[in-house]
Amino acid sequence: MIRPWLVPHEARLAELAPLSAAARVARLDAWAREAGLHTESGRPLRFVPDAGTGAAQAGSLRPAYEARIFEAGEVATRTDPAGARHDLCNALSWLAWPRAKARLNALHAAALAEATSHPGTTAPRGPLRDAATLFDENAAVWVGLDASLEDALRAFDWMALFVVGRSRVERSVRVHVFGHALLEKLDAPFKAITAHAWPLRLDAGAPPAEVDRVLVASLEPGRLSSRAFCPLPVMGLPGWCDANRDPAFYNDAAVFRSGRRRRAPG
Repeated sequence: MIRPWLVPHEARLAELAPLSAAARVARLDAWAREAGLHTESGRPLRFVPDAGTGAAQAGSLRPAYEARIFEAGEVATRTDPAGARHDLCNALSWLAWPRAKARLNALHAAALAEATSHPGTTAPRGPLRDAATLFDENAAVWVGLDASLEDALRAFDWMALFVVGRSRVERSVRVHVFGHALLEKLDAPFKAITAHAWPLRLDAGAPPAEVDRVLVASLEPGRLSSRAFCPLPVMGLPGWCDANRDPAFYNDAAVFRSGRRRRAPG
């Protein structure tokens, strides 16, 4: 079965597969240069080898990681077995969604600059940086014009969405994996994988560059919060696993949870 989440990356992954970890970083860097990727500070984007361990991008060091991207354009990319796959997924996300990734980085940089402008303060996480990190790690972009399907998603109405409305979802919605931790988890899919979906009112057939452009416009500090996301068990998406062809698949209340929420501002 074709894994829909890998379709945008198949050609690159095939080219990277035979390479060593260091050579993969060099190839990723070459692709970034060829595409003219840059940060919102105007720096050309670079993928640079980082031999550090899994702690290199842990929460305590993330401010330095984000600042380095914004100020120097350098994305530290690990080559050790513990972190190489995670950082490869991050690089693939940069290559697929360069504008939105740059915007998230700029939001981090602005929040860090504000925090450090006051003597004696550190760089607190805060709700904006928390939401930006959540987007960066675990977001899936729900693209479609059908408001009733988006309403069903927000209402946790899985039967209306994936059983009654299944053919409409197949026809008029496309879900793009954005978060690199989400992409990494999908290396070994399991039923309970849940993304933080970000709905965009855009034709499902819009090309990725158009999705990226519209996505950037939606990533405003006033909107970017945990409440703006919709939990989405991605294995419930039509075509994402064979088992969900059976309506009983959605009866698993531990995964397809019920709940109500008010429509997030947007």
